[in-house]
Amino acid sequence: MFTKKKVIIYIFTILIIAILDIWIFNSIKSSFADITNENNKNIVSLIDTVHLDQDYSKWVKNISESYENLNLIYLNGVPGFDELKAYVKSEEYLKFYDENINTDDFQKGLEYASYSEVYKLPSQYTFQNKKIDIYFSPIFDEDEYIVGVGIYLFDNSKNNDFFKLLDIFSIGILIIVSVFIYLSRFTRDPVMSYIILGLFIVVGIFVVYPLYEAIRLTFIKNGVFSFDIWKTILTTNQYMQAFWGSIKLGLFTATLSTIIGFLFAFTLSRTSIKGKKFISTMATLPVISPPFSLTLSIILLFGNNGLITKQLLGITNFSIYGLGGLTLVQTMGMFPIAYLTMVGVLQSIDSTLEDASLDLNASKSKTFFKVTLPLSAPGILSAWLLVFTNSLADFANPLILGGSYKVLSVEAYIEVTGMGRLGNGAALSLLLLLPTVTAFLIQRFWVSKKSFVTVTGKPSGRLTELVSKPIKITLNTLIILIIIFLIGLYGTIIAGSFVKNWGIDYTFTLDNFKEALQRGKEAIGDTVTLATIATPIAGILAMLTALVVVRKKFPGKKLMEILVMVPFAIPGTLIGISYILAFNKPPILIVGTAFIIIINYVIRELPVGVEGGVAALRQIDPAIEEAAADLGADVPTIFKTIVLPLLRPAFISSLSYTFVRSMTAVSAVIFLISAKWYHITVLIYNFSENLRFGYASVLATTLIIIVLIAFGLMRLLIKDNKNLEKTIS
Repeated sequence: MFTKKKVIIYIFTILIIAILDIWIFNSIKSSFADITNENNKNIVSLIDTVHLDQDYSKWVKNISESYENLNLIYLNGVPGFDELKAYVKSEEYLKFYDENINTDDFQKGLEYASYSEVYKLPSQYTFQNKKIDIYFSPIFDEDEYIVGVGIYLFDNSKNNDFFKLLDIFSIGILIIVSVFIYLSRFTRDPVMSYIILGLFIVVGIFVVYPLYEAIRLTFIKNGVFSFDIWKTILTTNQYMQAFWGSIKLGLFTATLSTIIGFLFAFTLSRTSIKGKKFISTMATLPVISPPFSLTLSIILLFGNNGLITKQLLGITNFSIYGLGGLTLVQTMGMFPIAYLTMVGVLQSIDSTLEDASLDLNASKSKTFFKVTLPLSAPGILSAWLLVFTNSLADFANPLILGGSYKVLSVEAYIEVTGMGRLGNGAALSLLLLLPTVTAFLIQRFWVSKKSFVTVTGKPSGRLTELVSKPIKITLNTLIILIIIFLIGLYGTIIAGSFVKNWGIDYTFTLDNFKEALQRGKEAIGDTVTLATIATPIAGILAMLTALVVVRKKFPGKKLMEILVMVPFAIPGTLIGISYILAFNKPPILIVGTAFIIIINYVIRELPVGVEGGVAALRQIDPAIEEAAADLGADVPTIFKTIVLPLLRPAFISSLSYTFVRSMTAVSAVIFLISAKWYHITVLIYNFSENLRFGYASVLATTLIIIVLIAFGLMRLLIKDNKNLEKTIS
C-alpha cells in the first residue's frame, strides 16, 4: 500500500492544502480585525467633544458605562504644552495609566493625538486579565480646539475567542482532510475506515470531552489548579453522609432486587408455571414506566395523606419517606433489571449436569444448591451489579421520597441547580463512580477465577424441573403476591387521575385530564418529538458500532469498546453536568437547544444497542458478508442489504429501548431542558413536588400508555425463535 510515489504525492497534497487553509483563515481573521478596527474608530469619533464646564470624572464614568466593551481615560490638557491631568473610572485605571504613560507606545499615541490624528497602538495590552486594544484620539471643545486626549480601552477578549475558534476550525479541517486523504490512499477499505474514524470522533466529542471537562472543573478554583473542591467534598459531613447513604441504599436495593429477580427468572425458566407471558410482561413493566411513577403511587397509598395509612388504617405517625420507602420503591422498580439479566443465564444452562446429579441420587434441593445456583453465579453477580449501579445513579426517586435521607445524586443536583456550584456537583457525581467501579472489578475478578462452561457439545433441548410441588406452590404464591402489589401500584396511578384531591377529597372528576393535558401538551409533544428523532440515530449508530467491533480489526479497538460502554456506567447526573460544562461554550455551543437532548438520548442508550448488536452478530457467519464483498458489494451496500436484515431483532430492540428510555429519562435531561424544549418526566416531577398528584397521575398514565404502545409494537415486530425454545420436564 505504501510506495515512495504515493507518500510524496500525499505530502505534497497536504502541504498545498495547509497553505490554502492558512491563507483562507488568516484572510478571514484579517477582514474581521479590519471591520472591528473601523467600528472602534467610529465609536472614538462619536466621543471627541467635551463641554468645558462639565464634571470630567462623571463624564468619563458615563462614557464607560454607556459601552459594553469600552473604558475611557481622559487626559485634560494638550500634550507638549500643558500638564496633563488624568480622569478615570476607578483607581485601577489610574494605576494602569501611570505604569504605561512613559512607554514609547503611549508617547507616540499622545504625539499623534496632539496633531488631531487617531492612533491605534500596534500591540495589545493586558488589563484585568483581558486583552485590550488601545486608541489615542484628540478631544475637542465646542469650538473645535484640542483640550485633551482620550485613551480608549476596548475589551478585545470576544474577538480573541473568535480568532481562537477560527484557529481550532483551521487545524481541525486540516487534520480531518489529511486523515481522509490518508485513509483513501493507504487503506484497503476506505469506507470502513471512514466509519471507524467517525465513531472515534463521536465518542471523543460526546463522551471523552464532556467527562474531561467535568473532571477538570473539580480541580479548578478561581481559574487555578486546586484540590479545594475535593477537600470540601471529602471533609464535609453532609456529603460523606450522602455517600454512605447511597451505598447503603444500593446494597439493600441490589440484594432484594436480585432475590426477587431470581425468583421470577427461576420460576419462569425452570418450572411449568402457567401464564408465563403475562408474568413476564408484569416482571418487565417497571422498566418501561416513568422512573418515579411507583414513587407517586407509594405516596398516594402510604404517604401522610395516603389511602391505606390515613384513610383505611388511620395511622398518622407513620412516614414512608426515607430509607425504607426508597428501598421499597427502588426494589419494585429495579428487580426487572435483575430478572432480565438472569432469565437468559438460567435458560442457557445445559440441564445434563442437573440430570447427572439427580441420577446420582442427589435430591432436587441439593442439585439446585450444588449445581444450578453455582452455575447461575455470573448472572446473579451481573444482575446485582447492574441494580447496584442503577440504584446509586437513581435521581428521581430520592428527590421525591428521600425526605431527610441523603444520597449523592440528589446532593449533586442541589449543588448545581440550588447553589450554582458546578464543580461541587461534578465532584459528587464522580464520587458515585468509586463504589460502582469497585463492585465491577470485584465481580470481574471473582468470575475470572472460576469456570462456568457447561455447553461443550449439542445442548439439551429440555430443562429439568428442580422444585417439588410445595416449593412450586410457594414460588407461585410469592410471584402472584408481587404481581398483585405491582398491579395495585399502577392501578393507584390510574385511580389518582380521576380523584379531585387525593387524601382530602376522593370525588370522581375528569378535570385533572383537561388541566394536566392542557398544561402538559407541549412537554408531551417535545418529548415524543425528541425521542422519535433520537431513536433511528441511536439504532443505526449502535449497529454500525457492533459491526465494527465484531467484524473488523483496527488500532484502538479495545479503546473504542470501552468508550462506547462508558455512558452506561456513569450516573445520569454526571452526564447532565458534564454536557452543560462542555457544550455551553465555543466551539460547540448547543446548551438550550434540542440537539443536546437528542445527543444525550443517543449516547446514553448507545451501549445497550451495541451489546445487543454484538451478541446478534456473533451468531451470524461472516462468510455471508464475505460472499457479498466477493461479488463486488461495498460496505454500505453490505450493511444495508445483509447486516441490517439479519440484525433486525437486535436493531428493532435497540430502537424500542432507546425510545422507551428517552421517553422516561430524567436524571440527565433535567439539567438540559430549556424554556423551548421541555420533558414530560420533569413536568411530572414538578407536579408531584407541588402536591398536584392528580395532574402528575394523568401525565404518568399518559406516558405509560405511550411507552406500552411502543413496547407492544416491538413485540409484534420481533417474535421468539420457536427452534430455540426448551421444554420443561
